[in-house]
Amino acid sequence: MRILYLTYYFEPDLCAGSFRNTPLVEELASQLSSSDLIHVVTTQPNRYQSFKLAAPDHEERGENHNCRVRIDRVAVPTHASGYADQTRSFLTYYRTAHRLTKEQQYDLVVASSSRLFTAFLAARLARSKFLPLVLDIRDLFRETILEMVKNRWGQFGRFGLNLVLSIVERYTFGYARHINLVSEGFQSYFKPYSQATYSYFTNGIDDEFLSLPPSAGRITPEKLILYAGNLGEGQGLHKIIPQAARLLGDNYRFVIIGDGGAKAKLETIIQIEGVLNVELRKPVSRKELLREYQKADYLFVHLNDLDAFKRVLPSKLFEYGATDKPVIAGVAGYAAQFVREYIDNCILFDPGNVNKLVKQLRETPYRTANRTAFVARFQRRAIMAAMARQILNVVPSVNHSETSVL
Repeated sequence: MRILYLTYYFEPDLCAGSFRNTPLVEELASQLSSSDLIHVVTTQPNRYQSFKLAAPDHEERGENHNCRVRIDRVAVPTHASGYADQTRSFLTYYRTAHRLTKEQQYDLVVASSSRLFTAFLAARLARSKFLPLVLDIRDLFRETILEMVKNRWGQFGRFGLNLVLSIVERYTFGYARHINLVSEGFQSYFKPYSQATYSYFTNGIDDEFLSLPPSAGRITPEKLILYAGNLGEGQGLHKIIPQAARLLGDNYRFVIIGDGGAKAKLETIIQIEGVLNVELRKPVSRKELLREYQKADYLFVHLNDLDAFKRVLPSKLFEYGATDKPVIAGVAGYAAQFVREYIDNCILFDPGNVNKLVKQLRETPYRTANRTAFVARFQRRAIMAAMARQILNVVPSVNHSETSVL
C-alpha cells in the first residue's frame, strides 16, 4: 500500500497537530509491511516564530518501522498568525505539495486538518488521482472564522466568505470516504455528508505524561496558575486572565507560556488592568513544559465565548487530565460536557465569566488527585492504534506485497 499523508504540522513542531499526526504516522507504519510506504508532506516547523527547531527538508525512515516513511518538509514563509500571512504560507505548501506528488502513484490519501485547506488540498489530489480519501477533522474552520470576522467584515463580506467556504467544504467533505471527527460535538455539522463513514477518535495523552510523579506541594501562600499553549483569538485569554488576576490579587500568579496572534492584545489588557501577577513566557520544549506543569498549582484552559467553540474539544484537556493538578476550565458546550463526565477535580466556568471563575477559585478547597480512569481511557498510543486500523480498513483490497517504490 502507498499512502499519501498530508498534515501542515509534524514533528518537531510544537502544537496539537504535530503531537497528533506524528504518532498516527508511526502507528500506520507499524501496521503495514516492509513493502509499503507512507509519504508525509508537511511543513518545516512554523507554529511559533519565537520557538523554532531545525528539521531536514527530506527524510527517509524505515529501520524502526515495518514500512518506509518518506517525509518532505516544505519551507513556508514566516507568519504571525494573521490571515494574510497564513494564506501566503499555505499557498506555498499547496503548490509544493502538488509538485512533490504530481508524478507519484498512491492507493490512499489521508489528511489531518484544522483549518479546512489541508483537507481541501487532499481532496484536490485524491480527486485528480481517483483515490479514496480519509480526513481527520480537528476543527470547524468555516463556522469559527465567520464568528471571528462578524464585527469586522460586514454583512456582505461575511456572505461572500461563507459562500466560498461552503463551496470548499462541499468539494472536500463530499468526496471523503471516511471522516474522523476529534469531537463528537462536530457530529451534527457533518450530517449533509452521508456518503462517508465516521469515527470519533479524540486527541489523547502522550507517553511522556504517563509517568509524571505525584505533586509534592508548594509551601507558599501564593498559588501558581499555568496556561501553556497557543495565544490566539480562539483562546481569548485577553478576556479573562488580566481581569481575573486583578480580582484575585497577590495570592495568585498566572504564568502563560506560548505565543500566537492575540498575544499583543493580552499584553495590552495586562497593562490596562495594571496587574503585576501575570507573567508571559516564550514557548518551551515539551521536556521543559513537563517541569513547568510540576511547578504549577492549577492548570488553566479557556476558549473564547463564541458559539463555534461549543462544539470543540481542546487537546490541552488531555495533557492536564493526565496530571494530579486541579484543572481550571473556561469552556462550554461539548467540552464542558466532556469535563463533567471524565475530568474530576476541575473548576468549570462559562467562557469569559471572570466573577464566576474568581468565586469558585476562592471557595473550592485546594487538592490534588490522580485521574487513573481518565489516563487509562485516553492514552494516545491506544487511540492512534485503533485509528490507524480504521484508516487501513478503507482500502482492504490493496495487496501490500505488490507495492512499488515511489
